[in-house]
Amino acid sequence: MKHLPFDLWEPVIGLEVHVQLNTKTKLFSRAPNRFGDEPNTNITEVCTGEPGSLPVLNEEAVKKAVLFGLAISAKVALVSTFDRKSYFYPDCPRNFQITQFEHPIILGGNIIADVDGKTKEFQVNRAHLEDDAGMLKHFSTFAGIDFNRSGVPLLEIVSEPVMHTPKEAVAYVMALKAIMEYIGASDCNMEEGSLRVDANISVRPKGEKSFRSKIEIKNMNSFNFLEMALESEIVRQISLYTSHPEESHADLIRPSTYRWDPEKKKTVLMREKESAEDYRYFPEPDLVPIVLTQEMVDEIKKALPELPHDRYKRYVTALGLSEHAASLLINEKHLADYFEEALSYCSNKRSVANWITQEFAGRLKEKGETLFSLKIPARHVASLVSLIDEGKITGKIAKMVADDMVANPLKDPQIIVQENPGYQPQRDLALIEKFVDEAILENPSSITDYKNGKVKAFSFLVGQVMKKSKGQASPDIVNELLQKKIQEK
Repeated sequence: MKHLPFDLWEPVIGLEVHVQLNTKTKLFSRAPNRFGDEPNTNITEVCTGEPGSLPVLNEEAVKKAVLFGLAISAKVALVSTFDRKSYFYPDCPRNFQITQFEHPIILGGNIIADVDGKTKEFQVNRAHLEDDAGMLKHFSTFAGIDFNRSGVPLLEIVSEPVMHTPKEAVAYVMALKAIMEYIGASDCNMEEGSLRVDANISVRPKGEKSFRSKIEIKNMNSFNFLEMALESEIVRQISLYTSHPEESHADLIRPSTYRWDPEKKKTVLMREKESAEDYRYFPEPDLVPIVLTQEMVDEIKKALPELPHDRYKRYVTALGLSEHAASLLINEKHLADYFEEALSYCSNKRSVANWITQEFAGRLKEKGETLFSLKIPARHVASLVSLIDEGKITGKIAKMVADDMVANPLKDPQIIVQENPGYQPQRDLALIEKFVDEAILENPSSITDYKNGKVKAFSFLVGQVMKKSKGQASPDIVNELLQKKIQEK
């Protein structure tokens, strides 16, 4: 497989992302829209498709769909309609889904994402409202159906086939997820199924403009699975084409639906692909069209917050964060909000960002925790950075304080430092002066470089002194003594 000529082939990827909207009630009934309740408790006769039951549209779901459309600069249709999509499956009690096939509420738009340090725009084809199906649950000797999810409002966002690598696909979904969180339309909890991805993928020789047969990989609920499934399918399709060069590509790859098997780490065939005709779409007779006015759309637009990419640009240009740190922050709204809260207590923006995205993230990943699950206050992270900036602790001591903060999440780092004599910086002038003299004697070229205007040479000397003191020397004393002694030379 590793010898396949990947450089000669171009993957073509389009995504269908299903996002559960966080309305209080379901799309067409007054049943609660809640996850985790006892099975079959959040249901009405509409959810279970009882004869004679009639759907009533949830206005809040429409507003959230419009807000998303505005967030991606799409066209909001002032008139949109619902259709019936007919199919039989045990978790669909009506034997049809209510969706928007002919006239969706959102048309076009762009999702901006950063891929390998480059900003890219990915075109959206459409986004439409529909209701979710129930959930099949398999046990050792039988299967059951939980209809609590039946009727939950979904916004399905369909991209154009404009992605060409698994990384681009992941970046697109991450950006979409962030937008949904920023506008408050969904919690996007992938583990609970609030955001699910279907990927359509084909490969073609580079330079070929026509589309080849595609396959769909259904219901992926993690970024890792999405990337792995696409990589696996790219390998499978290229392998088929290269090992059967004489056969028609239409015969080698037939439109089909696959699923990702995480244990086998490969895509597995489920069924051959249905066509639109198989679903027998026709207008939903029990629902009138959604009719909006431009005034209504303009009023909804007032609720648009600062969006992820706008925040990213502000973090990089106005706050001076690295592109990497800015990306990590903005992709998780609650993390970016946490960062902003910390900045209200400390002005060292780059250092606060580094402690949140690197230092604490690394410590907590090992434990399977986050800043939020441990409930470490943002002001405590800011306080830790301030202790370093004020010269009250060294960077090495700060790392030990951070370990203690993880062990005692609600304890202020200032209290931690006060209670531990070992965390007090070394302020013995004679001892520090000895380390400074040694560093100057051992690094004469650095003294010359610094006097010639190379600021980094001074930082190097500080590092050498700190190394000799095992990270214990007071930074302000080290800086003061170094400056004095260099000037005397």
